[in-house]
Amino acid sequence: MFARTREDIAAVRRRDPAARGAFEIWLTYSGMHAVWGYRFTHWLWTARALFLARVVSQFVRFLTGVEIHPAAQIGRRVIIDHGSGVVIGETAIVGDDVLIYHGVTLGGTSSQGGKRHPTLGSDIVVGAGAAILGDITIGSGSVVGAGAVVVADAPADSLLVGAPAVARPKRGTKAPLDDFGYTDPAIYI
Repeated sequence: MFARTREDIAAVRRRDPAARGAFEIWLTYSGMHAVWGYRFTHWLWTARALFLARVVSQFVRFLTGVEIHPAAQIGRRVIIDHGSGVVIGETAIVGDDVLIYHGVTLGGTSSQGGKRHPTLGSDIVVGAGAAILGDITIGSGSVVGAGAVVVADAPADSLLVGAPAVARPKRGTKAPLDDFGYTDPAIYI
């Protein structure tokens, strides 16, 4: 548990130029608090304490403004930057090293049971206010622009912008990369 927490804090320090220290991140980053709360609720969920998992997840939502269903599957070093308004549904799967900005929805489009939320690969950036809806897959290395509405699968290394979002190869764009190798999704508003 402590090793994963240190790993998360190190990931924030690499990606967020406003992060000044480990203690500050540990104490003040609501997106990280939401991820850490999710890990506990996911453990409860897998231990079949379903009601308790839901109660604790709603308490974490109250504290952080981020709602992550305890049954969702979230990888390592996932960062929710500025946290507020993020919703991650029950059957969503999020890979490793994913950066999610505020107001993002990983939502379902069906009231039927089964897989109904998106799957995100690894090394993905999801811009502020984006909605990724339904049982779709976004390939690793992709960037979802701010405000995009994604309703169809996208291959790896895609740039997804618009409503509905259109996937195009990320490599052919003139998108600037930051020090971590990510494209800032806000430039595609």
